[in-house]
Amino acid sequence: QVQLVESGGGLVQAGGSLRLSCAASGRTFSSYVMGWFRQAPGKEREFVAAISWSGGYTIYADSVKGRFTISRDNAKNTVYLQMNSLKFEDTAVYYCAADRDGAPRVAGYDYWGQGTQVTVSS
Repeated sequence: QVQLVESGGGLVQAGGSLRLSCAASGRTFSSYVMGWFRQAPGKEREFVAAISWSGGYTIYADSVKGRFTISRDNAKNTVYLQMNSLKFEDTAVYYCAADRDGAPRVAGYDYWGQGTQVTVSS
């Protein structure tokens, strides 16, 4: 089992940048597929990005492609989401997710963090 704690959220102006971090507990972090999701007020949670256990394979939602970058540091048990050129519509609670098996994917994760708020002012 793995526990996830997100940090790095906050208030930023449109066009600005933030980097989210997700710290994971457990000795087997390096074997987990990791993902980021977000949920805006009144909307369903949606996929943002995911990364393979090695960091060598990533996938992104079309809405963030070219602006967001997911990465991981297995030595630190941490996954990151670098968010650039932020837009008002990126405002949401951002969640980190993990799963033991398979390739990076847009759904089907077993473990979730509590979320961190990102607010982009227009």
